[in-house]
Amino acid sequence: MTILVTPLQSGAAGSPAAAVAGTFASLALFLSVTAHIAARNVLADVPVKYAFVVGPVPAAVAVVFTTFGLNAFVGILLAVALDGVAIHYLYGESPRLSTYVTFIHVVVTIILGVVVFGLLTLLSTAPT
Repeated sequence: MTILVTPLQSGAAGSPAAAVAGTFASLALFLSVTAHIAARNVLADVPVKYAFVVGPVPAAVAVVFTTFGLNAFVGILLAVALDGVAIHYLYGESPRLSTYVTFIHVVVTIILGVVVFGLLTLLSTAPT
């Protein structure tokens, strides 16, 4: 008797470079949204265009460190540091306020990331 098995996940489509580019783009978009939320909460009315410059900076660090299998702890520290430098440069605030915006960006990213991951996990277990 033959048992037919249906795979739960489809095979990889496209090249590895496309997968890395897609990962970078989605992570950069997510980090841009959280950067804008953080800046709006701390600095009030800020242009959204700055967030779309801040987001790709830590996303690039994350993708490079993950792709080449480098130390994740160093990657996190570098991403947060470069995030702070980008925030300081773009928003033109004092170093102390830029550090606070960076801290809020990290907190918002963690909270929103946990919520989105939880929702996706919950949806993946829903009956079909």
